[in-house]
Amino acid sequence: MNFENNIKQYIDAVNKKLKGYLSPKYPEDIYKAMGYSVFAGGKRVRPVLMLAACEAFGGNIKDVLPYACGLEMIHTYSLIHDDLPAMDNDDLRRGKPTNHKVFGESIAILAGDALLNEAMILMMDYSLKSGKNALRASKEIANAAGADGMIGGQVVDILSEEKETLSEEELKYMHLKKTGELIRSSIVAGAILGDANESDIEKFDIFGQKLGLAFQIKDDLLDDLGSVDKLGKNTNKDEDKNKSNFVTMYGIDRCEYLCKELTEECISILNDLTVDAKYLKELTYNLLDREY
Repeated sequence: MNFENNIKQYIDAVNKKLKGYLSPKYPEDIYKAMGYSVFAGGKRVRPVLMLAACEAFGGNIKDVLPYACGLEMIHTYSLIHDDLPAMDNDDLRRGKPTNHKVFGESIAILAGDALLNEAMILMMDYSLKSGKNALRASKEIANAAGADGMIGGQVVDILSEEKETLSEEELKYMHLKKTGELIRSSIVAGAILGDANESDIEKFDIFGQKLGLAFQIKDDLLDDLGSVDKLGKNTNKDEDKNKSNFVTMYGIDRCEYLCKELTEECISILNDLTVDAKYLKELTYNLLDREY
């Protein structure tokens, strides 16, 4: 099976499972709000990375779909909350009005809360059935979503609005945590669920950190150079809020170089695994070349 067909298979499987989890029931408003953002057209990057990592070690992707769905729920919850007036105050996401613009702030907050809790329920259910590896993968993802992970990065992002400039260390911490941690944990958890050896898990941890950083630098480039039509969200947001990002710190040329350098470092790590991670290699290049 070629790369495009394999990725489509991953995405279709995740979407089908998500629809089952989020089918409306009472009270319908909360399920409609949750589904609105989950099915607004995301690329499913984190679930795809998890499934590709798991399959590289011979794991059965059908068995780990609950985790892949949980990852997408956590990512979507973070976007709903990130768009709120108290945070980034955005009115466009994936080419559609943001959740709070459609359902109101109260329901949007609760929809995000519900998605996070539903993700944890899915992972706990799977852990009860599947043993030690599943529990370890659950903890990996939960840590990545917490105060020392994604939320910690978001806090630094909010506090940065009060500063004229961020140090290089602060900027890297913010993006390694806010964006990178969930990407890193999706790869590491996928390897754990695929029963990878400890050496390969450690390599995946480094690979995930580098890929997450490259992903964010590319995002900053797209925010500066991309179009609203392709991105499905407003551009130049950091500039409008006078916030630091990789482009403001390094400039466009340096950021493009860093993206390519990090990507090649990622490929080098994948080449050093005990298995052939061909789909992850293609995904790594695909994320570098993306236009949205």
